[in-house]
Amino acid sequence: MLQSKFRKIAVGVATGAIATLAAAGPAAAATAAPATPAGGGYHHHHYYKGKIIAHSGLLLRSAPNQRGHVVGSKPYGAIVKIKCKVRGQNIDGNNRWYVLKDGHYAFASARYIKNIGPAPRWC
Repeated sequence: MLQSKFRKIAVGVATGAIATLAAAGPAAAATAAPATPAGGGYHHHHYYKGKIIAHSGLLLRSAPNQRGHVVGSKPYGAIVKIKCKVRGQNIDGNNRWYVLKDGHYAFASARYIKNIGPAPRWC
């Protein structure tokens, strides 16, 4: 049922715009709570923040392109955690895709995400 909903969203978004705004706006780097790795000590995961600017919402994918499976979605205005950026399919002149942390890792086109603070680092 949930997958069917995502497929409907994917079809609607595929006919319109999908992706995320480039790393042009300001963005404050955020730090997640420290996690304990298997070996003991603490490891800090640094995340950047971004805001979804796609009016129809944004699909999260398994790969940095529109052929990647839809693994989730975010509504317009949602704030997301960005781990880093990679090069992928060009969306409206922007080939940057962000690796998002959303309970799991997923890709989202930077064409439709406005940075909050500094631009994410390359993966």
